Amino acid sequence: MDTILANALGQDVSTLATQEKQLLLGRLLARFAHEVRNPLSSLDIHVQLLEEDLAQVAPAVREKTASRFEIIRGELNRLENVVKHFRSLAGPSSLNVEPVELVKIAGHVCELLRPEAAARGIEIDLRIDPNLPPMIADPSQLTQALLNLVINAIQAVEGAGRVEVRGRAEEAREFVALEIRDTGPGVPVERQSAIFEPFFTTRAEGSGVGLWVVQQIVMAHGGEVAVANAPGSGAVFTVRLPVVREEAPHG
Repeated sequence: MDTILANALGQDVSTLATQEKQLLLGRLLARFAHEVRNPLSSLDIHVQLLEEDLAQVAPAVREKTASRFEIIRGELNRLENVVKHFRSLAGPSSLNVEPVELVKIAGHVCELLRPEAAARGIEIDLRIDPNLPPMIADPSQLTQALLNLVINAIQAVEGAGRVEVRGRAEEAREFVALEIRDTGPGVPVERQSAIFEPFFTTRAEGSGVGLWVVQQIVMAHGGEVAVANAPGSGAVFTVRLPVVREEAPHG
């Protein structure tokens, strides 16, 4: 990440805190997506106009250009998907907060992923304190973050295994902690500091995007996410979220 920021900004960022680097990179990615999307929209409109103009010409000309327009459309769609990808990396631009119950979100996510886990011989065990305090958060974004974490845990398990999802209140019920444990090989200590960086992955089926998105969503809620290895084997991802989200400082 330091290399990406240094190349983009033309300055050394090694003295910045990790959270500052993450926020800065998120802003750069959002700006990049915005700058690319504008000309893409213009190109799309002009391709439509060209197709309308060509509808008036001889059929032979239309047939000759049809395949070329198909290629152009396909490439425009591919670029649009690239832009969407970078927008997701930039994290949530805003949160639509409302009272949410973490136990319901976690239950929904686990039910969605149980068929996939079962097909791999993996058990998902959900144990959330039913008396967790209600949170002020974005339910859609929290669902996405938890989905990414549980999918990551399922992919980490080699063969039959287990994924555990736990939730509890902390610090006089001012915070909630969510833990996702797996019985995979764990995360090497030397890689734990890099695992939330964009495009970092240790698996062939991973894109290196999911955990970055998790971190952006958690940070937008004023929380933090960390990884450690469980005693014995497996990784533990811990998300800590304030029950009442603090407004991010302006500037």
